[in-house]
Amino acid sequence: MAACARRSVRVSRWAGAAILAVGLTLAVTAPSATASDARPAAAGPVGVQARAAAIEVASTGQVLWSRDLNTEVPMASITKVMTALVVIRAGHLSRRITVPSAVIGYVEEHDASSAGLRPGDTLTASQLLEALLLPSGADAAYALAEAYGPGLSAFIAKMNATAKLLGMTRTHFSNFDGLPYPSGYSTYSTPANLLKLGRVAMTSAVFRSIVDRRSYRLASGAGHHAYFWANLNPLLGVYRGAIGIKTGYTPAAGHCLLFEVTRGGRSFIGVNLDSPGVGTTVNGVAATRMLNWAFSLPGR
Repeated sequence: MAACARRSVRVSRWAGAAILAVGLTLAVTAPSATASDARPAAAGPVGVQARAAAIEVASTGQVLWSRDLNTEVPMASITKVMTALVVIRAGHLSRRITVPSAVIGYVEEHDASSAGLRPGDTLTASQLLEALLLPSGADAAYALAEAYGPGLSAFIAKMNATAKLLGMTRTHFSNFDGLPYPSGYSTYSTPANLLKLGRVAMTSAVFRSIVDRRSYRLASGAGHHAYFWANLNPLLGVYRGAIGIKTGYTPAAGHCLLFEVTRGGRSFIGVNLDSPGVGTTVNGVAATRMLNWAFSLPGR
């Protein structure tokens, strides 16, 4: 009986060791859930031809995919997100601002996008923010910068100070609208910095409500003409859950789009810079491919 017991113990020990060995082998060879989740993230979206791009989880800032994340490139009118942020943070959005006559010459000289503002019209800062962010009005940017600087140079200094405060260490503003003047581009940023700018701007209820708007109509009133401004964002009303943020285009910068989409309890912020496209109307091809890929990932 004792010998049988000893054999039984030895068998049990051998069986236990074998089970442990098999378990260890499975643990080493079987892919973990984390590794499995990481593989599609490493692959990234297909067909994104932007020079620089990135997409992140809006709630955490976790970058899921990027290309040239920290490369400094022109961002065109995405610049106006910072213009709006400086104005919103300064407050007094009910203040009345008279459109300066200089906006006409400015828009014509730089062949800039315009909200069609009439010199001499008086609008509130809130109304000018609509003109700035929906039709990407360089005339609205000029009027806001002149008023809130006060003066253009002082306002641009505030933009750069805000960028520094936000930790946007590879961003520089030489103007308030992203136009490439006087020679080449001296207003630039990176995908990483623009994701941060988008994340901060979208925490503002004022900013968020404007960029989510398809259009804005202002009836004629005391001191101003009637205006109608359509949002240039190609994702709004087309890609389900799109809620902003801002387009940008110049021949040198290409098609640029800073965007956010939220649906099913998931939100992503992305940016694509210098994407190919025909004409001046920014397309949503790169953004759509990035978003489709991000939403295909297991719950993030």
